[in-house]
Amino acid sequence: MTGQDVPSGSTTIVVMGVSGTGKSTVADGLVDRLGWEFVEGDDLHPPANVAKMRSGSPLDDEDRWPWLRRLAGWIGEREQAGRSAVITCSALKRSYRDLLRDGHPSVWFAHVTADAALLRERLAHRSGHYMPASLLDSQLATLEPLQDDEPGAAVSGAGAPDDVVEGLLAALGRDRGIRRP
Repeated sequence: MTGQDVPSGSTTIVVMGVSGTGKSTVADGLVDRLGWEFVEGDDLHPPANVAKMRSGSPLDDEDRWPWLRRLAGWIGEREQAGRSAVITCSALKRSYRDLLRDGHPSVWFAHVTADAALLRERLAHRSGHYMPASLLDSQLATLEPLQDDEPGAAVSGAGAPDDVVEGLLAALGRDRGIRRP
């Protein structure tokens, strides 16, 4: 993956992947290590999207585009201020990731992966999240993995969270020259 056209002084890590990979846990670990600003992308969903997912209906592109534009705006605000940040977003399709990085060269994707069996197990034990486990298959069918020409790295989320974070920090160091704290 490449780090072309990176603005000086800021990086925005978009922690991506399907539900249950550990995006929030990984993002928390990155923020703890880096001290950067953070937002949970799910918190920026409009109420209609949350209601749709809570009812067990998958989002479609029409539902996602306004949300993704809101996330891109959040990224742009931090980038303009020269502040590095971490944001979680499933970013399942290449077109979604293209929107997030359009005009935002600070974006670097951290694609957290896991096999379907582990994801199902995690989701079966998760509470307090509005997205039901029944939507996992829809997300897996939609997922277009991070490609070699996209800035970022893929790492398995199956290991201990500290190991996942360490792997991403190593890749971030190679791609962006950011030193591990």
